[in-house]
Amino acid sequence: MTKRLIVGITGASGAVYGVRLLQSLAQRPEWETHLVLSASGLLTAGHELGLQRREIEAMANVVHNVRDIGAAVASGSFRCDGMAIAPCSMRTLAAIATGLADNLITRAADVMLKERRKLVLLARETPLNLVHLRNMTAATEAGAIVLPPVPAFYNHPRTVDDIVNHTVGRVLDLFDIDHDGLVSRWHGLRDPAAA
Repeated sequence: MTKRLIVGITGASGAVYGVRLLQSLAQRPEWETHLVLSASGLLTAGHELGLQRREIEAMANVVHNVRDIGAAVASGSFRCDGMAIAPCSMRTLAAIATGLADNLITRAADVMLKERRKLVLLARETPLNLVHLRNMTAATEAGAIVLPPVPAFYNHPRTVDDIVNHTVGRVLDLFDIDHDGLVSRWHGLRDPAAA
């Protein structure tokens, strides 16, 4: 049975997270991706990755216009396994936290919350002000999972790709999606003196 994941890409820095998520899911034929790309997300992806709209959209199974509030993903009757917004701008976070469903990304996110489906937000900003923190709290209280793309160093990353892959692997873990070694699993510290 085909599973569906909605992927939103907004204008925060870190377009590579959404792109790598789409690339990873494209290797799993049992998963169907539904992409919603904001204008700011496209602008950032162009600047950070040199990608054009058609190149990003080609990575998804289905593409929805961010202004199409009547798209299938805007309804709770659309069956899916959840949504990841990667990266999630503070504007998008604020809209989700306050129930402002003013475009297809925020409407689809609102649907995930009301239907009690998984919503993962790769909130990307630093430093955080009190408004950001309160919006993260409100989104979490509503049922979202806030997963800032913070690098892990216990796995000794050697490249930026290693850091990106680890975060994307953690997103896939949250949806119980198998992946081939994107995450270096923690097995505890092995103290040679204790052996």
